[in-house]
Amino acid sequence: MMESDSWPTLTAMFFDQAERFGERAFLWAKEDGRYRALSWAETAERARALAQGLRSLGLEPGDRVVLVSENRPEWLIADVGIMSAGGITVPSYTTNTADDHLHVIEDSGARAAIVSTAALAKRLLPAVARAAKVAWVITIEPPAIGQSIGASLHGWDEVMELGRGEVDEGNEGTTEVKRSDTACLIYTSGTGGAPKGVMLSHGAILSNVAGAGHVLRDLKFKDEVFLSFLPLSHAYEHTAGQFLPIAIGAEIYYAEGTDTLAANMIEARPTLMTAVPRLYETLHLRIQRGVARAGGLRKKLFARTLELGARKYEAPGALSIVEQMADRVLEVLVRRKVRQRFGGRLKAMISGGAALNYDIALFFTALGIPILQGYGQTEAAPVISCNPPGRVKLATVGPPLAGVEIRIAEDGEILVRGELVMGGYWNDEKATNEALRDGWLHTGDIGTIDDDGYLEITDRKKDIIVTSGGDNVSPQRVEGILTVAPEIAQAMVHGDARPYLVALVVPDEETVKRWAKDAGKPADLGVLADDAAFAAFLGEAVERVNATLSPVERVRRFLIASEPFTIASGELTPTLKPRRHVIGKKYGAALEALYRS
Repeated sequence: MMESDSWPTLTAMFFDQAERFGERAFLWAKEDGRYRALSWAETAERARALAQGLRSLGLEPGDRVVLVSENRPEWLIADVGIMSAGGITVPSYTTNTADDHLHVIEDSGARAAIVSTAALAKRLLPAVARAAKVAWVITIEPPAIGQSIGASLHGWDEVMELGRGEVDEGNEGTTEVKRSDTACLIYTSGTGGAPKGVMLSHGAILSNVAGAGHVLRDLKFKDEVFLSFLPLSHAYEHTAGQFLPIAIGAEIYYAEGTDTLAANMIEARPTLMTAVPRLYETLHLRIQRGVARAGGLRKKLFARTLELGARKYEAPGALSIVEQMADRVLEVLVRRKVRQRFGGRLKAMISGGAALNYDIALFFTALGIPILQGYGQTEAAPVISCNPPGRVKLATVGPPLAGVEIRIAEDGEILVRGELVMGGYWNDEKATNEALRDGWLHTGDIGTIDDDGYLEITDRKKDIIVTSGGDNVSPQRVEGILTVAPEIAQAMVHGDARPYLVALVVPDEETVKRWAKDAGKPADLGVLADDAAFAAFLGEAVERVNATLSPVERVRRFLIASEPFTIASGELTPTLKPRRHVIGKKYGAALEALYRS
């Protein structure tokens, strides 16, 4: 039963559910190569112990606690424990540098930090040493300390035992907070500049969870299993991959990493997953390559499955009786086998974090993998709208969640109102006043609402390219279509105030290896980026894409990147969206030169 619209706080929701489900399995993580579970009761006991341990160390209501950890049971325990003690969780990405951590620590005024591994502590502790206010650090695993950090260090088990002594005396280890109180500061991933701390209340996340549960109600929740792999430091996974499962009493499996995701899907057999478009693009390419390698009858059956599946979606009722019979046979021969690669129990994959290319969405829909594309942003806790099961429009991001108001401003910007909207940016009144006006969140996204109330996103307001001829072009749309080409892994389009579009493309890794082998050249992107023959080869892919675009969207010239865009280089956010200002700084001069060539 979804009661998240009536629970007073996130911690009240968690402890109510823990009491309800008791010894049932809840959190699953790998230990000695096998998934092992913590029950709801065990998780609640540890969260209470941590909460009281934090209070015993001196945590006061409203204190901020930075949390740096990969997805694991301790992440949820720490989050709930911090909030139960009256603190505010401040997640910091595991990919952050020491300088990134320092920005989060100093901007939030954090008094404490929790870090999981020695490798992560290696980047966090130097930031703690440079910060003035951090009083103590809790380490889940022992760190390697090479210098004084100016804060006292405490082991995770030590703080737990400290808290258990207090809880055993009748203290429940929780501090009363209100629904309107700030639960967490989620720092934006910074696609356009320095990350800002978004203040999300307990009510904002609870209303988001209730709205999401209402959209998904037709899935008939029962014994649900989530596979968590997107970073919990991001608002999307924090709400949809942690608190939504709590609200519906689901089990959560923690993936070991992106490289092991395929194996973890088979082990966990999830019923629901949240993912970003880049994952679907990667899976799309892998499936296509596997079918191409198999060849023969398998390739023909797969192509026929895609054809009939796409027609079923795009023109319902158009299949002849013979085609319907063939489609039922292909359901067994092809679709069932594809679903087994996702664990065999998947009810839906929920896509968010960026725009999902229509052709990619249609590909999975045709294969019987339900994809529900949604839309949101950190400032809205984060889900604003989502396609409901059984009533999907792939070209849209669905209708607004229950309790969410959307309107389109005169300039096309999407405005949002409701309890889900942030309280503002931490310590940034100017940015808050720009984003929140008369109770409406100005999203910075451009969109339209169709006759059924479904929202369609056309672009970011700040990202829209206006050519020198006055044409408006959506770079995200063009980039999404470019990366559907199997030869192109990543792309960034350029052309504001210019006569036409140019692009920076990152070739697919396997394409590079295969072409280099055939050409007798080294499979080194740094070398091939300047190779005329390789550029001509990629040019054929760009021309194929251009044939599907309108004249103003076509890429006239392109540049091959010398290396992939990565999180480590700062060119991608942790949810794999390009940081245009970072990429532009590195390649800007070379892109400008394309207009003079």
